[in-house]
Amino acid sequence: MKREIITIDRDKCNGCGNCITGCHEGALQLIDGKATLVSELMCDGLGACIGTCPVDAISIEVREAVAYDEVETLRAMLKNGKNVIIAHFKHLKDHGEKEYLRLGVEFLLKEKNNVDFSVDEILQEVHNHTSTGGGKSFAKPVQHAHQQGESCGCPGSAAKTFQAPQYAPAAKVATPSALSHWPIQLHLINPNSTHFKDSNLLLAADCVAFSLGAFHKDFLSGKTLAIACPKLDSNKESYVEKLTALIDEAKVDTITIMRMEVPCCGGLTQLVKMASEKASRKIPIKSITVGIEGDIQESVWI
Repeated sequence: MKREIITIDRDKCNGCGNCITGCHEGALQLIDGKATLVSELMCDGLGACIGTCPVDAISIEVREAVAYDEVETLRAMLKNGKNVIIAHFKHLKDHGEKEYLRLGVEFLLKEKNNVDFSVDEILQEVHNHTSTGGGKSFAKPVQHAHQQGESCGCPGSAAKTFQAPQYAPAAKVATPSALSHWPIQLHLINPNSTHFKDSNLLLAADCVAFSLGAFHKDFLSGKTLAIACPKLDSNKESYVEKLTALIDEAKVDTITIMRMEVPCCGGLTQLVKMASEKASRKIPIKSITVGIEGDIQESVWI
């Protein structure tokens, strides 16, 4: 079956091993000094390991892979103790994987008398855990893994405060929007809509417009728009299909990707590359990386 699963760039991997502890499911091992996916069965494709990699060697792709099995994953996880299981269940809850969570709880209740820890304590803690929609409320403040020597959460989920510029009071004049069509969420758009025909497409991560004060004027003006979140959105296989259709059927002239600097946002670039490889047309693609404080860190053609 085709599904989302992690891939590791062995040329980038420095063998630090942080992703091993970041993968509660036990799908990764260090082999010959490189992180290696040893079990497709246990990789849920949600990418918890991505934020633990200090060299951005891990990404998510869509390919043929063995279906993820929650019960077999938990069966192998039992020997690692309740804290690993708690972290795993919170991970599923944060990503809205209700069916996996249901299967896991059902299995754990069946094994209640065969384990040396309290299943009730696990279920109570997970029940009390407030889902953060992708972040981990129990994570420590994030540093790079090589600085702290232990698993960390995704850098994009780390709390950070910085000084925003103060604007002088001005007359209340409405700032015009550069948006030319609706809808804009990638799941909702129709690639055959006339507004996409021969247009210059801007594919922006959800957080970009909130980080850039001049997003409409400097980047959206004159372009059609689609937005997506490569970390939190589901069914990203359909994103590849829609982007391919925009290239081949709508015949967009260019695609500009606007992503945030956090590692998981690199999935947006990966989706466009996959669509470009599937498409029969080849078009110019630009990638713009936005810093979390609203600065442009990189603008390159890829």
